[in-house]
Amino acid sequence: DKRAILIERIKNVITEMIHYTDELPNVNYSDYISEKLGYDYTYLANTFSEVKGITIQQFIIHHKIERVKEFLLYDELNLTEISHKLHYSSVAHLSNQFKKITGLSPSYYKQLKQKRNLNLENV
Repeated sequence: DKRAILIERIKNVITEMIHYTDELPNVNYSDYISEKLGYDYTYLANTFSEVKGITIQQFIIHHKIERVKEFLLYDELNLTEISHKLHYSSVAHLSNQFKKITGLSPSYYKQLKQKRNLNLENV
């Protein structure tokens, strides 16, 4: 199915963009995805939404939050650095989005991970 292949390509571009590049592109995500795949963004967005039941933007947000979780686990960057690296307009915006998706604040998420790691070390 051509649409299924296109959806996989969109997902791959987004995953690569968020998880495997050191610096996110400075262009709009819509321009970036459209340019990478050689299709009009509106067509891509409509196809993605029809097939996946969520928008490309929602998919990107979920992946960005997964990336934030990774950064929090590695504990190498603070929230300000993470928000800058992932092109959030502010730490507050990142925190609000994180809480909306996970139900937890980034700092509470980090505390939970640290507690779990301590418990594992004591086993």
